[in-house]
Amino acid sequence: MTQFDKLPTEQRNPNTENIDRLSTIDMVRRINDEDKKVAFAVERELDSIALAVDAIAEALAGGGRLIYCGCGTSGRLGVLDAAECPPTYSTDPEMVKGVMAGGESAMFRAAEGAEDNAEAGRKDMEELGLSGKDVLVGIAASGRTPYVLSSMKYASELGAKTVAVTCNKSSQMNQVADISIGVEPGPEVITGSTRMKCGTAEKMVLNMLSTGAMIKLGKVYGNLMVDVMPTNEKLVRRAVSIVSTAANVDEELAKSTLEECGFSVKTAIVMLICSLNTDEAKAELDKNGGVIARVIGEA
Repeated sequence: MTQFDKLPTEQRNPNTENIDRLSTIDMVRRINDEDKKVAFAVERELDSIALAVDAIAEALAGGGRLIYCGCGTSGRLGVLDAAECPPTYSTDPEMVKGVMAGGESAMFRAAEGAEDNAEAGRKDMEELGLSGKDVLVGIAASGRTPYVLSSMKYASELGAKTVAVTCNKSSQMNQVADISIGVEPGPEVITGSTRMKCGTAEKMVLNMLSTGAMIKLGKVYGNLMVDVMPTNEKLVRRAVSIVSTAANVDEELAKSTLEECGFSVKTAIVMLICSLNTDEAKAELDKNGGVIARVIGEA
């Protein structure tokens, strides 16, 4: 049985014991001081994060999926990271999925009791069609949430790689995961309010996992998001700017080339840099796994 008073996420922060008596500027300064500790806590887990990035990239390249699973704030952060992959990297919406206890409605209205339903965790993974080709990333600040633990154990039964993202390195989730990421940023400003430092830490890690995997899949050239999906005016402008920058041409030529190739940023860049037509550029990208640097000999 978990002793809640012993969890690192439940400890009282001595630096904020009088926060209710501070002036507003001192209050927010104290919160900011605590937030500064988060990035250093994440830094201590970079080796494990890198292992997870490699595992996720390998799974995605092999037709598997990245599945985030969590409850409350942790679950919402997983859903958020998954939702942002299609517009940023033109991924299929099924490639990166966020699943949270209590279903879609829990995104907008807290369903805190759902995290204790271990049976629902397994059931939701079954309904998702989880397979051994996927990677399941379980997210929970405490690392003991029954819903997520059950999901991870089911994933392991299927042979799927599991990753734990917690703020409690010695937790049950970290013990059962294939890859353990336990970021411990210290007690929260408000005791037990894990949407604060823990939530920030989790978001930083999830951003690294998805971004790192997309870079390894060739969806980034230099530091440009070359698989962006130009679905609105802002993203069309961004696509033109990316092509212009990557190929070192003016925006007028970048836009006309994009129009010629159906607004595929990667294709336009290869067309301009390698002096190829649309079909030739697409063929070269296909041959090189969609990685621009390989096509132009920079890898």
